[in-house]
Amino acid sequence: MSVVAAPTATGRATRPTCEMADVLRRYGTAYRRSRRVPPSHRKVMRAITNCRTAALGGHRERCPRCEFVRYAYNSCRNRHCPKCQAVTKAQWLADREAELLPVPYFHNVFTVPHELNRLFLSSEENQRKMLNLLFRATADTLLTFGRNNLGGRLGFSAVLHTWDQQLRPHYHLHCVIPGGALAEGGSRWNPAPTETYLFNVKALSIVFRAKFLQGLQRLVKAGLLSLTGRVAHLATPAKWKAFLAPLWRKSWVVYSKKPFGGPKKVLDYLGRYTHRVAISNHRLLSADNGIVRFRYRDRAAGDVPRTCSLPSEKFIGRFLLHVLPPRFMRIRHFGFLANRHKKEALAQCRELLGETAEPQQKEPERTIQEWMLALTGTDITQCPRCGYAPLERTELPAPTFRLVSRFFPRAPPCHVP
Repeated sequence: MSVVAAPTATGRATRPTCEMADVLRRYGTAYRRSRRVPPSHRKVMRAITNCRTAALGGHRERCPRCEFVRYAYNSCRNRHCPKCQAVTKAQWLADREAELLPVPYFHNVFTVPHELNRLFLSSEENQRKMLNLLFRATADTLLTFGRNNLGGRLGFSAVLHTWDQQLRPHYHLHCVIPGGALAEGGSRWNPAPTETYLFNVKALSIVFRAKFLQGLQRLVKAGLLSLTGRVAHLATPAKWKAFLAPLWRKSWVVYSKKPFGGPKKVLDYLGRYTHRVAISNHRLLSADNGIVRFRYRDRAAGDVPRTCSLPSEKFIGRFLLHVLPPRFMRIRHFGFLANRHKKEALAQCRELLGETAEPQQKEPERTIQEWMLALTGTDITQCPRCGYAPLERTELPAPTFRLVSRFFPRAPPCHVP
């Protein structure tokens, strides 16, 4: 269902001046006509354009006391939609809260060089294989350091990001790691030193580079990576060797932060990364005269706020670079946090850490009304005019025929008039 916008300091929600859906409504048709757009990209464009419009159906709410009426249209729930992540993120974080251990947590970021971007973007199937390789090389690196440096099995969660602030390709994983390792057989908990970084980043970088490039060579040797189209020039052994040589010499970026202030701080931090899309609606400034303007932070200049202006086709193209292959998992868990044995491993860890209190039980999933009350302080079942509750609700089915999405009315900006 539709989700209200974030409240302002006055308690009222506001709609951004420009939204991704506005850009796609104005310029999406021209973009699709000017080039070949893969079906997965068309699906994302259609979902964002129709999100919270009558195209997806919705419901009508009426107050029997004061005759107040409002309409709310359904969300597309596409993971690339800037308007459909707030509730999903909140539910995911609530589920993760029950898994926190009473230990320091660390954060590492593993980034691949931009020279490899052409391989990621050469085809959807190549992208899937390259992203899987990124997860595998990162996991193997951290698990190896856990065994060698901490004498046990590490546990961590990895979140994929594919963009920088200007929507250019920037492939990296954010890893959040409990500070310690579970010894073989679960006999003891080996803590990490809390006053330093978890592992030496230079050593991490060298091992990560080797594991990624060795895995890449295996993919090519086995014929699992297609060297055609924009990467056809790499198909000969000589060209491929020349392409890899500088990557072996290059220093790969692995970033490490000091321990978090406590387990609860981990959830606050994770909330910034887990369900982000390439650009939020609140960063968009305008989409007029074929130009899209948006805000970004210049990391090289110390996070200085700047404005970027791009032709609409280039902006849409950059956004679609970050559409993930269908059913691709962008959040994964490894080591003792891997899903298949997480429950038993966490119980072992808590016992070894002397956690006497019962771990927090996983909360049942909340309804959309409960989440809106928790996130915005607004009871969407209550009449905003006279306070009567509950409002009478009538379902509005989605049309059974196809219409051009621009003819559908947009949902109201929030549940507060």
